[in-house]
Amino acid sequence: MTSIDLNADLGEGMGRDEDLLDIVSSASIACGGHAGDAPTIRHILKICKARGVRAGAHPGYADPKRFGRFRVVMPLDELLGQIRSQLFLVRFIADEVGIPLGYVKLHGALANQTAEELAFAVGIFATIQGMDPKMAVLALDNSQQVRAARAVGMPLIREAYADRAYTAEGLLVPRSQDGAVIHDADAVVARCLRLAKAGEIVAVDGTVLKSAARSICLHGDTPGAVDLARDVRDALEAEGIEIRAEAPETAEP
Repeated sequence: MTSIDLNADLGEGMGRDEDLLDIVSSASIACGGHAGDAPTIRHILKICKARGVRAGAHPGYADPKRFGRFRVVMPLDELLGQIRSQLFLVRFIADEVGIPLGYVKLHGALANQTAEELAFAVGIFATIQGMDPKMAVLALDNSQQVRAARAVGMPLIREAYADRAYTAEGLLVPRSQDGAVIHDADAVVARCLRLAKAGEIVAVDGTVLKSAARSICLHGDTPGAVDLARDVRDALEAEGIEIRAEAPETAEP
């Protein structure tokens, strides 16, 4: 049976986390950078454990006023320290709750920067790997994140976005541009079905991008997010596609 993972970014103060945790198979949990704190992390981890949802860490620039969506110029050591602090926090709480952390997914501007800049991504991923050599990375497929993960030997889960427009190069259209977020529910469902069944995503200029992504991100911070997520899951299952947390690709020797 064909299968695919559905993931959502949670613990960001949007108020629908528990509903989304009934739909997704993986949860990327904000861990104190752009959003989230110890109580929200603990709450979501407990639900993940109870419902069998894979838990992951979702670190970003420590810039909650701008929700981590703007690149911050700072010394690399300072940024790596922010990431370590966020991962230490979520890992400590996960150990308390008794649930493993399956992966790391970078947030917002930090994710976009690592998708574009290979050397930067290698530095970030090498730091994460140094903390936990077995930690997988949920990475935007066909981006420099994938190449960086391979370079440092991290297990890899390839990701695509249900409701974000793509450039012809396979990167996400910046949120500052019109049409960056797709709001038409039928269009989002159709994109998810095409990705799951044919491994294709259509860019804004009509370019058909091939994708090996087996995890689809469903945003929780857009209007009607829960209903849209449920529509996506229902449509996939109606086509005989199983929703489950896909195992990472093993690190290459």
